[in-house]
Amino acid sequence: MAIRRKKFLFTIIILVIILGGGFFLYSKLSQKGTSQKFRMVRVERGEISSIVTATGTINPVITVLVGSQISGTIKALYADFNSVVKEGQVVAQIDPAIFEAQVEQGRANVLNAQANLLNAQANLENAKANLVKTEVAVLDTKRTLDRNRPLLERNVIAQATLDTAQANYDTAVAQSDVAKAQVESAKSQVESSKAQVEQAKAALKVAETNLRYTTIRSPVNGIVIARNVDVGQTVAASLQAPTLFTIAKDLTQMQVDSNVSEADVGRIAVGQDSTFTVDAYPERIFRGRVSEIRNAPIVVQNVVTYDVVIQVGNKDLKLKPGMTANVSIMIAHRGGVLKIPNSALRFRPESAEKESGKGGLPRKSGEQVKSSQGDQGRPGRVWILSPEGKPKSIAVVLGITDGTFSEALSGDLKEGMEIIVEEATNRKGRSQSATQPFTRFGR
Repeated sequence: MAIRRKKFLFTIIILVIILGGGFFLYSKLSQKGTSQKFRMVRVERGEISSIVTATGTINPVITVLVGSQISGTIKALYADFNSVVKEGQVVAQIDPAIFEAQVEQGRANVLNAQANLLNAQANLENAKANLVKTEVAVLDTKRTLDRNRPLLERNVIAQATLDTAQANYDTAVAQSDVAKAQVESAKSQVESSKAQVEQAKAALKVAETNLRYTTIRSPVNGIVIARNVDVGQTVAASLQAPTLFTIAKDLTQMQVDSNVSEADVGRIAVGQDSTFTVDAYPERIFRGRVSEIRNAPIVVQNVVTYDVVIQVGNKDLKLKPGMTANVSIMIAHRGGVLKIPNSALRFRPESAEKESGKGGLPRKSGEQVKSSQGDQGRPGRVWILSPEGKPKSIAVVLGITDGTFSEALSGDLKEGMEIIVEEATNRKGRSQSATQPFTRFGR
């Protein structure tokens, strides 16, 4: 009996131990199934750059369109694509035959007008001489009339003689008036002939100018980047001058015309540094500087952008006109600052959400950090784990952001401190660490 009692007690003790261990293990597993896990990152010091990105097109600083002011047929071309030209160099020739004939005709018209002027001047001199003759006749008839009047009073001559003298005098006066009018007419003819001479000379200058225009010359030193005509082609300059060549004045100095959105243009200033890449050289970074912010808006499908001009050197001539550039304009740069991941600023634990729903801690402005860089001095909030393993908030003041990290201007953060960036409630005992190989979890 004693042996059976001992076996029975031993069995009971074993059962109690098993039941107690099972209860303890169950409670632990149950607690683990409802535990909260957090993904943590360390606060580090480093560099943050606030930039504005845009796309643009590479263009020469000065582009000259060489056109034709006259219509005609292209007789010869002396420049082609990529030709290096000097100022005044002949690049094309329009058939000058018609314009040479117009010059000869203009010269003949000038000679004819000069001859007409000489004829008019001769007529003027003749009219002046005739006027002198009529004035002499007036004086002679006047003297005769004056002598006959006293003779008639003394009855020496008849009345008819006096009447004849009076008629002769009146005729001489009338002829003198006609001669004066002829002189004035001759003077007007001379002036008209002079005007015709000047008109003919002006027409000759126009013809000579048009003849000179048949020779197309480069107005600047540069490189031909486009040729729009061929030999034998007829160009018409009736409404506007047709473009024959496009010449870039200096390809060693280029500019990027970038389209910056209206939301970012207010943060850009002349003199800011800029970098950009082109598809032709994806591994190379080109550097430039903002030289101009143009006020004319560019509206495409209700999207407003502004042309920000970036000057860049091109001594090796790698950059070509028309290339598309992916531009980054440096707005601000900070070195050796505390960097907070923006994901940590967006984080908010579930417990705080519940308290907020019950009238607890409200969400403050600035806790949600957008990708775009805002003004400095924005308020923010990050969360750390307390010694009890519960999330604890820390208020910070934020500086610039590059869209991934933000600068911490002030707050109780220190380098190396771990902050929460993500929370996961794992009721089935499964962890997200398999998808986050570089994460650290803590209770």
